[in-house]
Amino acid sequence: MTDKFTIGGQEILLVVDIQNDFCPGGSLSVPRGDEVVPLINGLAEKFAHVVLTQDWHPRGHLSFASAHPGKSPYQTVEVSYGTQVLWPDHCVQGTEGAAFPNDMTIPHAELVLRKGYHREIDSYSTFYENDRTTPTGLAGYLRERGFKRVFIAGLAFDFCVRYSAEDACREGFQVIVIEDACRGIDVDGSMAATRALFQTKDIRCISACTIKAAV
Repeated sequence: MTDKFTIGGQEILLVVDIQNDFCPGGSLSVPRGDEVVPLINGLAEKFAHVVLTQDWHPRGHLSFASAHPGKSPYQTVEVSYGTQVLWPDHCVQGTEGAAFPNDMTIPHAELVLRKGYHREIDSYSTFYENDRTTPTGLAGYLRERGFKRVFIAGLAFDFCVRYSAEDACREGFQVIVIEDACRGIDVDGSMAATRALFQTKDIRCISACTIKAAV
């Protein structure tokens, strides 16, 4: 029997990086990424509390292949905090690519958290930059507001969703990933690696249909 999740006042929906550059036609398109938008709109209606996140890179960001002469997207370089995948320029501050899609309608979202704005550090997680020590402030925000359980949806499953889920768990929250409201990139087996990691961390993956709003 499939578990059902009734959403009350101590749960929050974290919508990760639903931005034009990650949707079809964007500079770092996640395959079928736009398909999650109507599903997430419907999910958000069941949650009284929602946080949206945005990649928000300055021009010439360290993670851009264009910032490394002779390098191409999806190659890697070694930086101060370890190995960095190089990406096409994406989600540059103030551009249309960094904006939310017009058909994403979540007017009651209480916070828009921007990440990746430090030029020399990439940021997959919504809780920590990729040096794993620089916080975004999200954990403190959630704790001060009394949230216990974090439901996560968005793009991409095997990068920003993965690292956000892992860090939410690390910060002591119960974490549930709504997998059919995510899409992945799958770089070198990263989708399978993400699912394996979630099993070791007791991070559950569920379907959107198992969630219902409290009466």
